[in-house]
Amino acid sequence: MTTTTTTTTAARYFVREDEIAGYHPANHTGTLNKRLIGPETVGARQLEVLVGHIQKGKGALPHAHPGIEQVCYMLEGRAVAEVGGQRQELHPGDSCFFPADAMHTFTVVSEEPVRVLVIYSPPYEELPERVIRP
Repeated sequence: MTTTTTTTTAARYFVREDEIAGYHPANHTGTLNKRLIGPETVGARQLEVLVGHIQKGKGALPHAHPGIEQVCYMLEGRAVAEVGGQRQELHPGDSCFFPADAMHTFTVVSEEPVRVLVIYSPPYEELPERVIRP
């Protein structure tokens, strides 16, 4: 009689920010992102969640994401977001929405760095074909 052993990997549903390697996103300055929820961390296919750490005076240069909606939720610091002819200073607890295909910017205006939660749907994954620059 032959026995077969099958190895399975348990699904991962919990992520700690300090366990995630950071990366510097394209079209941003002074920014370090950590992708918390995505295909490579928990297998998410319909959304992506990351934490951005952005230095004073830095942020996202004008760009848009074709077919991808984006939400930013401020955790620490202050930043100015611009989209669709609207401009707003954001404080901790504030959020903003960037519609798919809408050109937008995000710039830190506080003395302290910004920590921001960013959600993309569907996932952006830093793929070059998922960004439009002016």
